[in-house]
Amino acid sequence: MAQAKKSPMKGAAQLIAAVVTAGALAAPSLGHAKSVMCVWDVVGKTGDVYAAATDYALAMQKHGIDFDIKTYVDERVAVEDFRAGQCDGVVATAFRTRQFNAIAGSIDSIGSTTIVKNGKIDIDASYDVMRKVIQVFATPQAAKLMVEGNYEVGGIFPLGAAYPIVRDRKINSVEALSGKKVAAFDYDKAQGVMIQRIGAQPVSVDVTNIGPKFNNGFVDMVTLPAVAYKPFELHKGIGTTGGIGRFPIMIPTVQVILNRSKFPEGAGEKSRNYWLSQFDRAMHVIKLAEKGIPASAWTELPPENIPKYVLMLREARTDIAKQGLYNKVGLNIIKKARCNINPGDAECATKNEVE
Repeated sequence: MAQAKKSPMKGAAQLIAAVVTAGALAAPSLGHAKSVMCVWDVVGKTGDVYAAATDYALAMQKHGIDFDIKTYVDERVAVEDFRAGQCDGVVATAFRTRQFNAIAGSIDSIGSTTIVKNGKIDIDASYDVMRKVIQVFATPQAAKLMVEGNYEVGGIFPLGAAYPIVRDRKINSVEALSGKKVAAFDYDKAQGVMIQRIGAQPVSVDVTNIGPKFNNGFVDMVTLPAVAYKPFELHKGIGTTGGIGRFPIMIPTVQVILNRSKFPEGAGEKSRNYWLSQFDRAMHVIKLAEKGIPASAWTELPPENIPKYVLMLREARTDIAKQGLYNKVGLNIIKKARCNINPGDAECATKNEVE
């Protein structure tokens, strides 16, 4: 585990690389051919993710688990190779892995884990919602929900709250976004729907170009967690006029997806429980990354807007679910977690978020 002296970027790399262990835990016993884990790393084999993944592979050998790591700088190709059977597991963002399990992928839906208390964002409580959902998904009772066809979720961990990052801090309200260009992952259709809903213009991006498009002015706003600040060099796009709004749009995750036919019975559940045990490690990395951002880069939204925006995200989320872009079962599980953490919220008067 990264110690406090390490940089947020190093910590983020180790956090993402740690997910490889979950895939390793679910690997076949000795006597089988080596498994292959597709691992996405922004900078490939020279990156911290690949190096840490190699360390994890060596550590897992004492458990009789042996696998090779196939690394990618293009997340899209990693997922496509997994679908084509060139890998037995894949490590990628939930935006990409949602196609393999829509229930687990719902954890990355807009505003689904955000908690407001006394008119203010309670970020610690929001992370408690995330922890609670991961706990539920790791239980034996939820095992069937973690399987879709031949695919099984082998682990979930948070990358940290994703904040609105703008080139001009005058964009500090939904109204100010009207007509502005906002980055949207085209493989997550819900993002484009939400952006159009507020009158802004979605601009297609992926993890390989979202930083340059923001830094070079092709988009006015991106939504990213703090762990992306240094590797994507977002300070260039923020400059002296931009800022990071302290309002979590969502808490994105990285997820492990396993090909069930390549792993023994029960491996997925063991793997999910392993990743549940790594939640505090993830939080340590997230907090380091946020502390590594200059205080001057952060901006506060007008407090009167916060409850309004949370409600707006909730309404948009349910509408998007009705369009089939979010999984209703997943959203209802997350609502139960929110109400477990914050039972006094008015939304808890009803059982389900989406019928």
